[in-house]
Amino acid sequence: MARALGIISFSENHIWVEGMEAYRSIPAFSFLGRYRVVDFPISNMSNSGIDRIQVYVRRKPCSLVEHIGTGRHYNINSKSGYLQMVFADSQEDKDHYNTDIKVYAENLDRMVKASNTHVVIAPGYMVYTQDFDALLQTHIDSEADVTLLYHKVDYAKEAYLSCDYLDLNKQKGVQAIARNNGTTKTRNIFMDTYVMKKEVFIDLVHAAQKASSMYTLKNIINDMCGELDIRGVAHKGFFAPIDDLKGYYDVSMALLDPKNVKNLFSDNWPIYTRTSDSCPTQYYETANVKSSFVANGCRIEGTVENCIIGRGTVIKPGAVVKNCVVLGDVLIGNDVHIENHVVDRYAKITRMKEILADPSKPGYVKRNDTV
Repeated sequence: MARALGIISFSENHIWVEGMEAYRSIPAFSFLGRYRVVDFPISNMSNSGIDRIQVYVRRKPCSLVEHIGTGRHYNINSKSGYLQMVFADSQEDKDHYNTDIKVYAENLDRMVKASNTHVVIAPGYMVYTQDFDALLQTHIDSEADVTLLYHKVDYAKEAYLSCDYLDLNKQKGVQAIARNNGTTKTRNIFMDTYVMKKEVFIDLVHAAQKASSMYTLKNIINDMCGELDIRGVAHKGFFAPIDDLKGYYDVSMALLDPKNVKNLFSDNWPIYTRTSDSCPTQYYETANVKSSFVANGCRIEGTVENCIIGRGTVIKPGAVVKNCVVLGDVLIGNDVHIENHVVDRYAKITRMKEILADPSKPGYVKRNDTV
């Protein structure tokens, strides 16, 4: 019987969310006022019966460690399984030698000794749901060496420009992995998700080390497309990468659409997260809230429209907040008008009465900043 080890990989060096990533890694980003981005890949694995999970962390670990804790809230059987955090030696930003292969190699001994037969690797900077048990069975039935998950899009000229795509033949065989440069409308966007036997994974790690000290798993698999049987499997449902500030803003705004919410969330596929007990949000007589997600513990006295409001946020009378992602414990003062911004935690906006940005280039208010 196949039993998979789940690995949640860190983002590649070219992925950087300006401002927010200075305080925490992308998997620790607040999402929809309640979740963290890492909750999605961990929940996908937990719901798929994968109870041995490693979360790889390269930089700014404190927020992620605090959120994951013991991992008990992810419904993992602690007797037979575990949720383990693995830290990279280097904490430097954009260290090109600090690749996923380097960290895998450092922890290869424990993988060799593990009883798991397969490895399922998912990214920590993408939001989607996927039954990995079904994907693993598809991989086994195909007798492929490696299976890669992709999402077909028809607007690749404008979006997914930091992502890679799969060049597939008619039999869904992967001929190459290449960067989406925006020249073609339709692309099979690679979701940085891999399934393979443990022995194949170990061989690829050793091959990557021999090829280059800067090689990633993606690099070595791309080199092996002509030698190994590598297949692509299409993903269905909502999918979004968080690869820059606009990507984070766009995916948050997209989930204000009920259709997208239905494509991401399902009653029989729960997304687990760390709970935070607090009082319900208070809406005062002057409050006017439309088409928004508002977390618990807030005080709303102003106007909120098309926004995501994090826990413990206070919006004073006369304030107008539109098309914004507001993280937790933010104060937006009297008569402040702010649109198309990401407002980081603990910010206080009281002096500046008008802060506007274009939705194609959302603004950012720093964590702990007083404006």
